Amino acid sequence: MAENQFLLYKDKPLVKYGNTIYYGDMADDYVIMMQILNKKNWHDQEFCGKISVKLIMTDETKNPLERIVKSSEKEGLYPALDIASVWLHDALRKS
Repeated sequence: MAENQFLLYKDKPLVKYGNTIYYGDMADDYVIMMQILNKKNWHDQEFCGKISVKLIMTDETKNPLERIVKSSEKEGLYPALDIASVWLHDALRKS
């Protein structure tokens, strides 16, 4: 992967920092923030358990709590990414 390129999911950047995953382009009006709340082990492998999913506005002039548009909790990474992609696509289409 070339420098300054991110992993893409449905043509949007996907960036992990610690237990937080950001989905979307920070230059857009909205991004998704997913926080891994717990992890599960299966056959010596670690997997995401419960994940908090939040659709947030990127407008830094607003209070961080006011920037949260939608939030949910999902069990596992795939269900979290599934709802995240729907929310982000819908929010960006309306903005």
